[in-house]
Amino acid sequence: MKRLGKREEQLMMAVWHLRKAFVKDIIAWLPDPKPHYNSVATMMGILEKKGFASHESLGGTYRYYAVITETDYVDRVFSELALHFFKDSYLEMMGYLARRQNMTREGLEALLDHLKGEYL
Repeated sequence: MKRLGKREEQLMMAVWHLRKAFVKDIIAWLPDPKPHYNSVATMMGILEKKGFASHESLGGTYRYYAVITETDYVDRVFSELALHFFKDSYLEMMGYLARRQNMTREGLEALLDHLKGEYL
């Protein structure tokens, strides 16, 4: 699975959020400045070719839906980041993020408590 470009990710985020959406719904969900209708329709076709989205025909228009879940995409992006920048180590990646955010000891302990609550 390839990483999407910024606008492609925005379109997929709209589709993931809306579950099923016409182009006009996707445009309404996007931040300003809004892209042109034809641009979104074209990019949705590209996302279909890439295997991220599909559509159903309704009344002469298309209603799009995701083929790849947001969770699967995010997992893939994080895996690629870990592999390429952190020697395939999530521990290294989390350490980097903690340093970049200047996390305090209390912040790290709160994160650990959160993780313990979710996974243990």
